[in-house]
Amino acid sequence: MTMPIGVSRRRFVGGLAAAVGALGTTAQTSSISQAPLVRSTRARPRLTIQEYDAAAKLAYNENPFGPPESVVKAMASAHRFGNRYNYPDADIVEEIAAHHGVTRENVLLGAGSSEILQVAGRTFLPGGRKVVGVAPTFAEVYEYASGVRAESIILPLRDDHSQDISALVRATRANHRDVGFVYLCTPNNPTGVVVPRKEVKLLLDGVPDDVPVLIDEAYHHYVEHPDYATSIPYVVEGRSVIVARTFSKIYGLAGMRLGYAIAPVSLIDRMRPHASGSINALVKWAGAAALRDTASVERVRSATLQLRKSTTAELGKLGYTALPSETNFFMVHLTREVTPVIDAFRAKGVLVGRPFPPMLEHLRVSVGTPDEMQRFLAAFREVMRT
Repeated sequence: MTMPIGVSRRRFVGGLAAAVGALGTTAQTSSISQAPLVRSTRARPRLTIQEYDAAAKLAYNENPFGPPESVVKAMASAHRFGNRYNYPDADIVEEIAAHHGVTRENVLLGAGSSEILQVAGRTFLPGGRKVVGVAPTFAEVYEYASGVRAESIILPLRDDHSQDISALVRATRANHRDVGFVYLCTPNNPTGVVVPRKEVKLLLDGVPDDVPVLIDEAYHHYVEHPDYATSIPYVVEGRSVIVARTFSKIYGLAGMRLGYAIAPVSLIDRMRPHASGSINALVKWAGAAALRDTASVERVRSATLQLRKSTTAELGKLGYTALPSETNFFMVHLTREVTPVIDAFRAKGVLVGRPFPPMLEHLRVSVGTPDEMQRFLAAFREVMRT
């Protein structure tokens, strides 16, 4: 039996719309990236279950330790609802609302935060409206835009791999009538670089009030940077902000699919009709238990950060520089084209991230278990010698 490598958050929906809206002046237009941003068209690798189990899985930024015992027990207890529709749902919406200090009306569930991005596209991009963002970032937001025949105004990262907030503001204001929403992933995937809180405020203060800003905080729990902060307080203030969160990362529930949006009621009400509601009983109970098990979250966070730091330190000793990540993954500069390196790792049973145009000399590596990181380093030494 074979199985594809990939999960919902990485599904390729269609051709990426990298169309760029004019900003009104030559200087502004030239600041926007028109580099190809489409993922590789090569067929995804297919592994047998035995090969998958044996591989070091460092490709998809998952929690390698899996859900804690408290969450597994909660899922087991929810099996009895498998034959029911109107079952007790562990008050998952209320649990999320209480966790963040908002009301249940501020919360919208999704089958992973991927569905939140899809819902944003269906809600705010009809009629050819555009999404404004950077590249590279979590590109599915642009793929979802292409799925609703919308265009994307895509700007490059700065030379230090940070997001150019001033350019995002200029692009949004110049295309105000056509912009459906602005997308900001912080920490950014694939770079792991955060947007400082002051710059997030500059973005929110700079774009027109009627343009929602979708802030993807999938990796929020791993951040140590003192200048980072969640944007949920802006929702409480009533700003036009949608914060997307997921249970796929630190909570270890990537295969179960649960995420949510936190936003002002006016935005949630617009988004709700576009949500599928296809969230199963097991993951609702799992999510509620995961939010309560703060000790397990801290254990995973501590172990992950220690492994990331020790691994990047070893790469530094070998002469390779990793970007300053604030996540459960990192990008290392190889000084060579990344695709053959990815293939070479796979041949050694180590699955690493895909290419991320235009950073085609950088390799994204998820933090795995201690054994997986040792396998990665051993494979790295061999592959990079060739």
